[in-house]
Amino acid sequence: MIVEAAGRLFLAPGLARVSMDELARELGMSKKTIYRHFPDKRSLLTAVLDRQFAAVERTLVEAADSAEGQPFHVRVQRFLIAAGTELGRIGAAQLAAGRGGDAMLRRYVEQRTDTVVYQRLDGLFRDGHRQGLLSTPPELLSEITRGALERLLTSQLPHELDWTAADLLRATVDTVLHGAIRTARPGTDDDQRGAVIPTARNEEKEGS
Repeated sequence: MIVEAAGRLFLAPGLARVSMDELARELGMSKKTIYRHFPDKRSLLTAVLDRQFAAVERTLVEAADSAEGQPFHVRVQRFLIAAGTELGRIGAAQLAAGRGGDAMLRRYVEQRTDTVVYQRLDGLFRDGHRQGLLSTPPELLSEITRGALERLLTSQLPHELDWTAADLLRATVDTVLHGAIRTARPGTDDDQRGAVIPTARNEEKEGS
């Protein structure tokens, strides 16, 4: 109950201004009771982040399971859309950039993002490389994709372009991975460079 209430308050705008007194009032209990479970605000926020990243991890596992047996570019697309949506939901980019003013917590968010998201992404690209489905070194592709995803999470483009997060994530996947992923094994008649990954808007047009 304490962690749930802390998540609502601490991850809302104005994290640094939320005090343990406000949390105690929200819960209808004394600060002494909260401190019995969590010695300080940092330990409580760490527990909140652990819970949030556990939810991110579950979502990514579900996305991977749903894409099992699909073409490689579809697996990458679904993973990145799920990852970007979840990281945006918990405000991971803002936390890692210094929201709250705690360097230790910033490092913790960076480490958890790396473990939960980027190490999985690296593994996905290495798997594609082993299958001969990448025309680009997986290490380079991982670095480029990480940068694009992190930049997008802090960008004002969704508001400026009036696009949904799904629109932008799909377009980003298409742009970053175009020419890097083969749609078939090399050497076959169907071998092509550049996966054709439709954006949400293109899918709507095709269905109309």
